[in-house]
Amino acid sequence: MIPGDVLLLFFATSIALALVPGPDNIFVLTQSALHGPRAGVLITLGLCTGLIVHTSAVALGVAAVFQSSPFAFTALKMIGGAYLMYLAWQVLQAGAQDITGPRGAPAGGWALVSRGVVMNITNPKVAVFFLAFLPQFADPARGSLPMQIFMLGAVFMLAALLVFSLIAWAASAIGRRLQASSRAQIIMNRMAGAVFVALAVRLVLSE
Repeated sequence: MIPGDVLLLFFATSIALALVPGPDNIFVLTQSALHGPRAGVLITLGLCTGLIVHTSAVALGVAAVFQSSPFAFTALKMIGGAYLMYLAWQVLQAGAQDITGPRGAPAGGWALVSRGVVMNITNPKVAVFFLAFLPQFADPARGSLPMQIFMLGAVFMLAALLVFSLIAWAASAIGRRLQASSRAQIIMNRMAGAVFVALAVRLVLSE
C-alpha cells in the first residue's frame, strides 16, 4: 500500500501538472467556451477514461513499446494528428447557426466523451509520460507494482478531473458573453479550428 504522504505529494504534483497549459486542457477550454460547461466536463470524462488505457499500459509494460519503437510511436501520433485535423475541419466548416440553441453542444454526451477518449489514447506522449512519471512514486517493497501503478493512475485521473472541470466552468462563463454575437461565434469557431491544427502539428512533430 502506498503511504498517505506519498499519495498526497503525488496528488499535489498531478494538480500542478494538470494546470500547465497543454493539448488536453486547451482542448477542454476551447470546447467549453464554444459549447458550455457540459461539453467541457463530458470531454474531460473522456480524457480521463483515456488515462485508464495509459495507466494499464504502464502497469502491463506496453508503454515501453512506444518508448523503444520509433515505428509504433510514429504510427500512433500520425493517427492522433489526423484525428485532430478532422476535428479542425469540422469546426472550421461551422458557422454561427451551428452553435446556437441550448449552449450549442455539437453532439450527444457519448460523442463528446468518445472525442476525449480518442484524443487522449492516440497521443503516445501521454503513454511515455506516464511510463516516466508514475513509477517514480511506486516501490517494490510496498507490494504489487501493477496495483501501485493503477492506484497512482486513479489519483492522477482525479486531479485531472478536478482541474479540467474547473477550466470548463470558467471558460463557459467567457463563452456565454460571446454567444450573443454571431460574428463572435464564427470567430470562436475559427480560433478552435486553429487550436486543433496547432495541436495536430505539435503532436506530429513531437519526438
